[in-house]
Amino acid sequence: MRHVDFSPLYRSTVGFDRLFNMLDSFGQLDGGQTYPPYNIERTAEDAYRISMAVAGFSEDEISVEAHRNVLTIRGEKNEEQNQENAEVLYRGIAARTFERRFQLADHVEVKGAQLKDGLLHIELVRNVPEEMKPRRIPIARTKANAKQIEANAA
Repeated sequence: MRHVDFSPLYRSTVGFDRLFNMLDSFGQLDGGQTYPPYNIERTAEDAYRISMAVAGFSEDEISVEAHRNVLTIRGEKNEEQNQENAEVLYRGIAARTFERRFQLADHVEVKGAQLKDGLLHIELVRNVPEEMKPRRIPIARTKANAKQIEANAA
């Protein structure tokens, strides 16, 4: 895979350093991490949902933490006590420890999390402060009766 150099763009932009760092990190592999699988959905104009398949985990075994612009989801399965000393012949349901991190955009907040039917749903909402929203700047008009100081028109 090719590596794209964004350094020339740093000279002509102001405040987009984080954007170019994120674009640069897309080319790097995350170690092939595919567990647990997840979906990211847009539920409204400023609302999102992350749905993660965590079958076999309970609410006590999953932690969801938001710190600055990083959402971290950890799952740690407690040692299962086999009832009646049953021997597992095949283990197809993954019960390994996991940690997933999501980089959140500015002003995106975690609204809540719910575990239902083996899926962990995390609700996100984007709250842009009023002073950060675009506003229209009026253009002042010049006075029509301005005096001419230089020579008169010929």
